Amino acid sequence: MPGTSKASTVNGHKAVKAESDDKRSSTAAKKKRVPTKKGPPQKKLKREDHDASEPPASEGEESTPVKKEKVSRKRKSKVKEETDADVEDSGKSKPTKKRATSKKVKDGADGSATPQPKKKGKVKDEGEDEEEVFRWWEAQQNNDGEVKWQTLEHNGVIFPPPYEPLPSNVKMRYKGKEVDLPSESEEVAGFYAAMLETEHAQDATFNKNFFEDWLKVLQDYPPRNKTKITKFEDCDFRPMFEHFEAEKAKKKALSTAEKKELKKQKDTFEEKYVTCLLDGRKEKVGNFRVEPPGLFRGRGDHPKKGALKFRVRPDDITINIGEGTPIPVPNMPGDWKAIVHDQTVTWLANWVENVNGNYKYVFLAAGSSLKGQSDMQKFEKARELKNHVDRIRKDYTADLRSKVMADRQRATAMYFIDKLALRAGNEKGEDEADTVGCCSLRCEHVTLEAPDFLIFDFLGKDSIRYYNRVSVDPQVFKNIKLFKDNKEDSDNLFDRVNTSLLNKHLASYMKGLTAKVFRTYNASITFQQQLDEGTPANATIQEKLNAYNHANRMVAILCNHQRSAPKTHEQSMGKMRDRLRSLKYDRMKLRHVLFNMDSKYKKQKQYADDESDLDDDWIEDHEESLKNKEIEKAEKKFAKDNEKLVQEGNKPQPDSVLQEKIEAAEAEYQRVAKERGTGKAKLKRDRAPEKIEEAVQKLDEKIKTFKLQMDDREAGKEVALGTSKINYLDPRITAAWCSVHTVPIEKIFSKTLLAKFPWAMEVDDAWKF
Repeated sequence: MPGTSKASTVNGHKAVKAESDDKRSSTAAKKKRVPTKKGPPQKKLKREDHDASEPPASEGEESTPVKKEKVSRKRKSKVKEETDADVEDSGKSKPTKKRATSKKVKDGADGSATPQPKKKGKVKDEGEDEEEVFRWWEAQQNNDGEVKWQTLEHNGVIFPPPYEPLPSNVKMRYKGKEVDLPSESEEVAGFYAAMLETEHAQDATFNKNFFEDWLKVLQDYPPRNKTKITKFEDCDFRPMFEHFEAEKAKKKALSTAEKKELKKQKDTFEEKYVTCLLDGRKEKVGNFRVEPPGLFRGRGDHPKKGALKFRVRPDDITINIGEGTPIPVPNMPGDWKAIVHDQTVTWLANWVENVNGNYKYVFLAAGSSLKGQSDMQKFEKARELKNHVDRIRKDYTADLRSKVMADRQRATAMYFIDKLALRAGNEKGEDEADTVGCCSLRCEHVTLEAPDFLIFDFLGKDSIRYYNRVSVDPQVFKNIKLFKDNKEDSDNLFDRVNTSLLNKHLASYMKGLTAKVFRTYNASITFQQQLDEGTPANATIQEKLNAYNHANRMVAILCNHQRSAPKTHEQSMGKMRDRLRSLKYDRMKLRHVLFNMDSKYKKQKQYADDESDLDDDWIEDHEESLKNKEIEKAEKKFAKDNEKLVQEGNKPQPDSVLQEKIEAAEAEYQRVAKERGTGKAKLKRDRAPEKIEEAVQKLDEKIKTFKLQMDDREAGKEVALGTSKINYLDPRITAAWCSVHTVPIEKIFSKTLLAKFPWAMEVDDAWKF
């Protein structure tokens, strides 16, 4: 990270030529509000943890110019279709096959492949121009592993707008009396007030940290009416909360035209920040918006949740940009902390956040060439492990009985990392969340249970609890018992092993091998095996999707990608049950139509049985609901038609037109009500028996598919599929599986993921991880 280095002046800003890390000293202590306990990370960002929100630096950038080419698109208003090369270890490309496509892009919000209702959108004409796609994966990779780019030009970051004080009649209360706060302390109080009815405001740690930080702000900006605030329990933030809720309601009530205008203004303002020029190519920037000030929420049981996140200003931010290019001007007063021209890293801007002292980065978007290269190299490194894993396992199995205690501990740790996909873990400071990994396990985290069970119970990454009762190799059981002897619960289980020593040992087997590569390897190889073993032959699309999600779940469980069941899960399942009943109702009515046409249908097996879950009360409520929806639809159409007529200068329709439609709908549903319990029914318009038989058959398929979707939703309620899909599963596994099993990949990968992994989309059917 930038530190003490050569400086020059560029457009009035301090320009810094980045040098090697061992020559730098941290500049995080520039401001009192920015802690400096953590030094800047290594200059090479290859081993940083990736996540969807902050992509890591790429590990390589080609130096040979590559010709851009236009890619044909066949889907309308859907994800752009791109060709790709199957990247083998040799780096050579092979002929590829095109992916199966569908007419709808569907992706579950929870990362599952269960189709969701389609979104309405404007359809592009096939002849409409598309932006050019840089096909970096087809280029020769001649980079030296250091220089990532030659030229870089961008417009910096967007700062959030300044705070707008609340109206004079909106004030918090203390001991029942209004408090007149200056804007600086009012803003912080508002952060808490906005979260008043969330789980955070019920959390003791969150409240304690917020109040302590707010009191510090109050010392500098005390209430203007001299109110002394000393006790959190006497604070009443309800008036502020109610004001924020009213403002939300106003925003929600805006007309479609007003919302579009606001969005247009926002898009126009952000337009220049969305892309950058990298080696003369236009590439999308990822997180170019600076996070606004607020309260730190953290994940799980983080000890700093509720702490105040300061407003980030230009003098906190270091800009990385090509030498000789225009320096971006901040959209708020102030000068950048520093300007660097470091071609060996891929971030465009960075700063240190004040709560945990971590560096925050602005990278290119997930679908950029640099991020794509990093992703592909990560998965290729994991695939390379296949050639060494048997030898590694043989060696650590032998070392489980080593007379050298350090070797025995290392072998046991490697066993856990390999078999349980544990993260390696690092030492933590006292003020950090008490999260651990394999090498930092304490004796209290592992319990022995004869004859060969270990019970793991600890907080993993992001303070997510890891609990696992697992049967282990008898020698591993003996080792853990030995390692725990004569130790306190708070002592390290592995007192002679740390992450750096473990990774150094792994690197002796294969260049670049770390514990994290093992995790990626085990996730992808498990996924491949689960798909190969669990995908049914001659199955429906939904049955195949369920098999895919099951495989994804197995990996998520292996990697401890858990989540709490969504608060809306039961409500969502209730809606799905109602939807299933409505499908059954439609089927019942069609059966009754057939019975009315010819009684012979009653004797046919496929029509004989009544639908389950349809009692008389539900049918009555459902038909009333259908009638109300029909009337509402008529009212909306009437209003829309009249609005159009007035705009065209014509006379609107009289209310009698609407009234006739409402009366017709009520008459129709009175007729339907009389059919209840008779076992016979009629349609509004006559249809041939063959058409009705065909409709019943289609409903049978819909009902079967919908039941599978419900089962899949229920099975995945406490497992987060998205994390493994984005970060740990080689996307080529999914692409090849979709091609082999004729599953449209849009049913599994969202538009975002398709844009993130264009290099993986057209591998050969025979490709395996």
